[in-house]
Amino acid sequence: MHQFIKWGLRLSILMYGLLHFITFFYENEGLTQILWISGFFILMFSAVFYGVNKIKLPLFLFLTGIAIIMFTDGHLIEGFRNGLLQMRSIVSLLIIIPLISWVLREEPYLEAIMNVGHHLLDTGQKFYFGMISFIQIVAYFLLFGSIPMMYQFVNMILKSETGEAWEKFKGTAMLRGFALSVMWVVSIPSFIFVVETMEASLWISIFQGLGMSIVGVLIALVFLYIDEKKYGIDFTSGIRKEIDDVLEHGASIPERKKKTAEFMVLFVTLFGSILVLHEVFSIDLMVIIPLVVLVWTAIYYVSKRRLYKFFQEMRIHVENDMLHQGYQLSILLGAGMMIFSLNQTGFGDMAVNAINQLQGTLPFVNILYFLPFMVIVLGFLGLGPLTVMVLIAGILESLALPYPPELIVMAITSGSAISILLSPLILPVIVLSGSNGLSVYKNGVGFNLSYAFVIYVVVQIYIQTMIHVFSFS
Repeated sequence: MHQFIKWGLRLSILMYGLLHFITFFYENEGLTQILWISGFFILMFSAVFYGVNKIKLPLFLFLTGIAIIMFTDGHLIEGFRNGLLQMRSIVSLLIIIPLISWVLREEPYLEAIMNVGHHLLDTGQKFYFGMISFIQIVAYFLLFGSIPMMYQFVNMILKSETGEAWEKFKGTAMLRGFALSVMWVVSIPSFIFVVETMEASLWISIFQGLGMSIVGVLIALVFLYIDEKKYGIDFTSGIRKEIDDVLEHGASIPERKKKTAEFMVLFVTLFGSILVLHEVFSIDLMVIIPLVVLVWTAIYYVSKRRLYKFFQEMRIHVENDMLHQGYQLSILLGAGMMIFSLNQTGFGDMAVNAINQLQGTLPFVNILYFLPFMVIVLGFLGLGPLTVMVLIAGILESLALPYPPELIVMAITSGSAISILLSPLILPVIVLSGSNGLSVYKNGVGFNLSYAFVIYVVVQIYIQTMIHVFSFS
C-alpha cells in the first residue's frame, strides 16, 4: 500500500507537469480535465504520504477555498477546476527547476573559481564581498540549496577559524547574499512568479532588483566593518593564512582556469537563453524557464559525453526528489484554490476601498509601505517566500493599484528578502542553522535585525522617491 501511495504521488506530479506544457501549446478540454484532476490527486496522495498532521497548511488553504466557494454559492466542480489550475505554471516550474543543480555538482567549479580569483579575496572585506556576491550567482543553480553548499565550501577554506565572530562572518554572508538574490535572480520561483503575475517588465525588474542588491552588499560591508570593531578581530590575517594553505593543495593552474571559464559559459548560456527566448517569442517566463532548463541540462550532459548520467539523475529525481516536492506543490495547489475563491467574492473591491480610505485619512501613506510587512508577518507564521508570493501576488493581481508594477514587485520582493533574513520558521535560516550549529534565532534576528531594518528603509526611499518624482498616485 505504501508503495502504491508513493507511485501515485510520483505519477500525479509527472502527469500534472507534462499536461501543463502540452495544454499550454495545444489547448484540449479533455487533457485540461485530466490536468486539474492530477492536481487533486497530488493533494490526496500527499495527505496520505505525509500524514494529515504534517500537511495541515495545504489542507487548510484547500478547504478554506472550498468553504468560500460553497458560502458564495459558487459551482463546486468549476471551483475545483479553476482553483487547481490557478498555480499550474509555478507547480510545473518547481518540478523542473532542480535539474539546474545537477550541473553544478558535476565538476569542482567553486574551488576552481576561488583558486583563480584568490588575489581578489585576500582581505576580510574582499572575502566577504566575494561570498555575498557569489552566492547570488550560485542561487541561479541551487536556489536556497546554495546556502549549505556555499557554507560548506567557505568552511572548508576557513576550517581553522571558529568562534561567534567567524560564524557571524560566514553565516551573515550566506543569508544576506541569498536574501538579496530573491530581488533579481530570474530562476528563483518567487521572483519570477510575482513579475509574471503583476505583468511587470522583466528587464526593469531585474536591473532594479540588481541595483538594490548592490546597495545591499555595500551596506553589508559597513556592518562587517562595525563587527570587526565590536569583536576586536582581524579577519584579513586569518583569511590569508587559510587561502595560502588551500592554494598549496589545489589543482593545476590550467585546470583551474578551464573550470572557471566553463562555469562562466554555463551561467551566461542559462541566463542569456532564457532572456533572449522570452524577448523573441514572448512566451510566459514560467513556461520558457523550465523548457530552457531541461534542454540546457541535457545539452550539458551530451557535451560531457555523460548522457547516461543524465538519465540516472532523472530516475533519482522522479523516484526520490518528487516525493519530497509533494508538500510544497500541495501548498501551491491549496493556495491556488484559496486565491481563486477569494477573487470570486469581491475581495479585491473591498481591499481597494480600504486602501482608498486609509490614504484619504493619511495622504502621505500608501500601500507600498505595508506590502513588505505583509510578507514578513506571513514568513514569521512559517510560510516560505514562494507561498507568500503566491498568496499576496495572487490577490494583488485583482486590485487596480495606481503604481507601476515594477515598484510593486520591489516592495513585495524586499519583504521576502527581509523574511529570509529574520524568520526562524522558514527554510533558509533553518538550513543555515543546520550547517553552522547556531540557533535559528541567532542566525536570523540576532545577527540580521539591524541590517534588515536598513534594507527596508533604503528600499522604501527608492520606491517613495520614484512615486513622487513621476507623480504616481
